[in-house]
Amino acid sequence: MLYRSLSLPVWGLLGLLTVASCSTTQDPTPASPPAPPVQPLPEHLTLGNPSGATADPSQPTNYLLSKPQYALSYHRERGIPNWVSWHLDLSWRGSAARQDDFRADATLPTGWYQVQATSYSGSGFDRGHNCPSADRTNTVPDNSATFLMTNMIPQAPRNNQQTWANLEDYTRSLLSSGNELYVIMGQYGIGGVGSSGARTTLDQGRVTVPARIWKVVVVLPVGESDATRVTAGTRVIAIDTPNDNSLSTSWGQYRTSVDAIEAATGLDLLSAVPSAVQQVLEAGTDTGPVQ
Repeated sequence: MLYRSLSLPVWGLLGLLTVASCSTTQDPTPASPPAPPVQPLPEHLTLGNPSGATADPSQPTNYLLSKPQYALSYHRERGIPNWVSWHLDLSWRGSAARQDDFRADATLPTGWYQVQATSYSGSGFDRGHNCPSADRTNTVPDNSATFLMTNMIPQAPRNNQQTWANLEDYTRSLLSSGNELYVIMGQYGIGGVGSSGARTTLDQGRVTVPARIWKVVVVLPVGESDATRVTAGTRVIAIDTPNDNSLSTSWGQYRTSVDAIEAATGLDLLSAVPSAVQQVLEAGTDTGPVQ
């Protein structure tokens, strides 16, 4: 009986001591959650997303298609891309043959009209690549991807086969000098002149013929962290040509500034480049060699 009468106060006292101890101990300050890792931009958007395009079907005039070979903003109502952006270095070049497998792009959202391989037939306009076939020759799938109709615009044959082909050949030649390139191509306006005369649309109005076609090429020595390596001295080639079958085959005479292209299109080019560098680069017009 004595043991029991003493045991209760002892255990009670221990309980009070435990409660007192807990009441005077502060909870540790919770640690801040670790910052999420910085996700690198997709390869072909390293220098920015010119229109803020997203893969949201509710945005049919600025729909992002991000493919392994290039990225683009698609305009459903025009049936052509607003712009196509791609990275080019020697790893993209190889011995794969030109596939010539023009076809509809089945990755467009359900219910959207898919421009067909035959949509330009008899129009007097080429199925003009944005990302060129010859920029993607490392593998057959890479080359085949350039023949999707979402990578095409109605392009006057002389513009496509001569003026632009000359520019594309020149830019690829820069790779052998230890360079890599970031290229953005696009279009604006309505109405061009092909080999059969002027047209504003093709395919029963489902494909718009653009009035102007432009391209911006950023030339960098091979390296890493490319957007941060662009400086005020980086070579940037910007051209803006009429989509007209009578234009000159010399692309150099169509050089302009990035600022002028932005003013015409409403796009924000090179947006991932530091703003102070952008201001200098985008105001200038290239005066470098053309061959």
